[in-house]
Amino acid sequence: MNKTINWGIIGIGKIAEKFASDLATIEDAKLTAVASTSIDRATAFAQKHNAAHAYGSYEQLFEAPELDAVYIATPHSLHHECTMLCLKNKKAVLCEKPFAMNEAEVREMIEEAEKQDTFLMEALWTRFLPTTKKILELINEGAIGDVKTLHADFGFIPPYLPERRTLNPAFGGGAFLDIGIYPAFLSLLILGYPSQILAAATLGPTGVDETTTFVYKYDDLATASLNCTFGANTETDAIIYGSKGRIHIKKKFHESQEIELIPDEGEPQTFSFPRTTFGYDYEAREVNECLRAGKKQSDLWSLKDSLRLIHLLDMTRQKAGISYETDRSF
Repeated sequence: MNKTINWGIIGIGKIAEKFASDLATIEDAKLTAVASTSIDRATAFAQKHNAAHAYGSYEQLFEAPELDAVYIATPHSLHHECTMLCLKNKKAVLCEKPFAMNEAEVREMIEEAEKQDTFLMEALWTRFLPTTKKILELINEGAIGDVKTLHADFGFIPPYLPERRTLNPAFGGGAFLDIGIYPAFLSLLILGYPSQILAAATLGPTGVDETTTFVYKYDDLATASLNCTFGANTETDAIIYGSKGRIHIKKKFHESQEIELIPDEGEPQTFSFPRTTFGYDYEAREVNECLRAGKKQSDLWSLKDSLRLIHLLDMTRQKAGISYETDRSF
């Protein structure tokens, strides 16, 4: 029997609810403690998800006994601070995307993880889904030939609540960091780092981007056409076009349970990966396996991968004119 991995959660919003729900489906994993800035909310969350300990401050979380790993689900602007707090207490960290507000913060997090010899991973949960693994398998097999262009979009209309995370610049709000990261991640995973970046954004009343459209060019080999918006409900799918066919990642592509391979010659094939969870259990399982193996980072989504992604996000924001007070330099 594997050692039970005891988890803590910092930040108890909607994503934390999903993660806690999925964690409960994993054998040999247990939610032990939760922390919020409100002890009442922490207590209610702990009772709902059968966690033994609830704390009214992030710093108190480490009083919980037998705490192996911490999932950070705070607003973006607190990712760096909370990750550093966990690492200094030598607790393995799974931190929500984006890893931090900018590359400088991510580099500090990685340096601290190395200093403390402690596991660290960005919660880029899409990377660990069966659909993503199947897409890479099909491309590597040459099922669609050479990838020539990629299209991905993500759009929905959130409630207009300027004080909340989505639209609040103090929390790292805006469409690009919140949902644009998914098209950017997909292009990086499939095509690598681009040779040229083009981007434009429309800023809303609170100063954050409400729509960002960006194009990545890969020398003269391929392009990626990408978009994110809080202004419209889009298809939120993705299509990878190759010289011999295409792969359609069905709506919503970042959490899709179905993809379709459509070759130029031959019959289309559908690959389905149904699940009863939200999908966060796959990344949690990856962390559990890494910890049991004594690894300090994941082979599937490494710290180098996270560095490349945050650098890409920084460079795209620079082109689009999206900035935050936490920015140091690009």
